[in-house]
Amino acid sequence: MDHTTATLGVSRIHRYYELIDASDVTALVDLFAPDACYRRPGYEPLVGHAELERFYREQRVIREGEHTLATLVATDDEIAVHGLFRGVLHNGDRVELRFADFFRMTPPGLIAARDTFFFVPAV
Repeated sequence: MDHTTATLGVSRIHRYYELIDASDVTALVDLFAPDACYRRPGYEPLVGHAELERFYREQRVIREGEHTLATLVATDDEIAVHGLFRGVLHNGDRVELRFADFFRMTPPGLIAARDTFFFVPAV
């Protein structure tokens, strides 16, 4: 990925977090390639715009919140993000947790893949 493409990818990832925090599902899904794949703990892989939209509108347990990015690293077509999420679940519980996201971008700057990891006790 050249410098211009890398800059576009980084800009798109910052925009993604702005849109998710604003609950703008339509605009955030448009940042993904039509055949994008999102892998998130506890869910089967979400593939394509329809599954992504269904997840964000119907399945996501988070009602609202804010992502604060601490680190963003971009090389070639890969972008890694580490940060903190503070928010409220649909059941009213407040959550604060660290997360990491790994994105793969297409040459036009769309998200081709996203893998999310949460910093919580699991094993």
